[in-house]
Amino acid sequence: MNYTWVSFICKIITISSWLIFVNIANGLDSSKNAKGRPNILIIIADDCTYNDLPLYGGKNAKTPFIDSLAKEGMLFTRAYLAEAMCQPCRSELYTGQYPLRNGCAWNHSSSRPGTKSITHYLTAKGYRVGLSGKVHVKPKEVYPFEKIEGFDLNCVRNPTRDHSLRGIKKFMTRKESQKFCLVVALVEPHVPWVMGDASQYPPQNINLPPNIADTPKTREAFSRYLAEITYMDNQVGDILKVLKDTGKSEETLVIFSSEQGSQFPGCKWTNWDTGLHTAFIARWPGVIKSGSQTDAIIQYADVLPTLLEASGESKAPRSFDGKSFYDVLLSKKKSHRQFSFGIHNNLPEGPAYPVRTISDGTFRYIRNLKSEELYIEKHLMGWDGKGDLNNPYWATWVRSSWVNKKTYQLVKRYMRRPHEELYHTNADTYELNNLISDPNYLEIKERLSNQLDLWMKSQGDPGILHDTDEALSAARKGKHMYGPKQ
Repeated sequence: MNYTWVSFICKIITISSWLIFVNIANGLDSSKNAKGRPNILIIIADDCTYNDLPLYGGKNAKTPFIDSLAKEGMLFTRAYLAEAMCQPCRSELYTGQYPLRNGCAWNHSSSRPGTKSITHYLTAKGYRVGLSGKVHVKPKEVYPFEKIEGFDLNCVRNPTRDHSLRGIKKFMTRKESQKFCLVVALVEPHVPWVMGDASQYPPQNINLPPNIADTPKTREAFSRYLAEITYMDNQVGDILKVLKDTGKSEETLVIFSSEQGSQFPGCKWTNWDTGLHTAFIARWPGVIKSGSQTDAIIQYADVLPTLLEASGESKAPRSFDGKSFYDVLLSKKKSHRQFSFGIHNNLPEGPAYPVRTISDGTFRYIRNLKSEELYIEKHLMGWDGKGDLNNPYWATWVRSSWVNKKTYQLVKRYMRRPHEELYHTNADTYELNNLISDPNYLEIKERLSNQLDLWMKSQGDPGILHDTDEALSAARKGKHMYGPKQ
């Protein structure tokens, strides 16, 4: 064999090897191209404290379907909301914007006119976008979801009325050639806790979290709450079964989130971790590694940019506060954002009590802007002693605090807060040990405080002035007084 022929064969082998390498690399680099654009199914629980779920350390509730979903996908250990109330957090999820930017920074308020949401962005990508269950966002032109029947619209449940799966099945299969995005917004375990079988959770056998006072009425309430978690889990199982029965499970990106914390003191309507931290699971067969877990910090505002990238969008709109964590889903990156941010405006749930917070996933810094005032929340505290949304156990906390030092500290923690709080959340999951006066943590406090200031400035957040009747009234009329430059 002469030299020219040998050289030619070597070149062929080299080129072939290079082409094989490129094809393998491309396959690894772009799983979405191999699978195509996914359908999207988002399942949202309502008022479920993340660490009441077994996946996050919960010692009571049974959630086999949610547990199974996590085994088939990716579990996020550091997912957060910007505001621990139904309407603001859902607005964040649907718009990719923080509360002050989209305008919904109080419960029962409205997003800014002209704001675009998931419905606009994914419709433009050729998706049909529907919602079944609790809407709780407005105005309609910002959130023009196609309404899908089958799941309860009102958190004040009729326990004799079960959910129906016909509507979501019809929506999933209506047009085979078109991708869908379906949000199923459940109303469990939002109060009143009337669904599920509470007998499987005997009050005397419950392991109450350390931020919950131990009184008989609290145990009774917690039992009903746990029953609703299991009922919600069964709903998740039913929804996933419908998806499987349609034959679309393999081509669908499924997201489950527990939303904000439950309606127990220290969870919903707070900036503590048990308010803002949310359970978050993502499953996409063949793309997301089964049984994987990530400590990457994500926030609700990041979800929409991620969905757009999964749908083929190469560049997210500049109006987003969030950024895509698509590479985290592909296990290409282990981290995402450095900080998560949160706010609380107390109107109209009680007297004004603005709060701001920042977390780096390990430490949480909280600033109570009106710490000289008492914190009061009308629903949780039973504002008229009547009504389906009031809780009868709060009065037992107050009475128990007369003789029980631990209960006294929990009542005091809830109602009388210092100007600043700092917690080592990793070591102190329920954030009961305030480190703000410990000189060993001064550097951490200053770093987080400075970053919070920068974030508030970027959002056009005036602090105390934002949680006022004047600002809320203006927002409800679509004439928002504060927020970042649009």
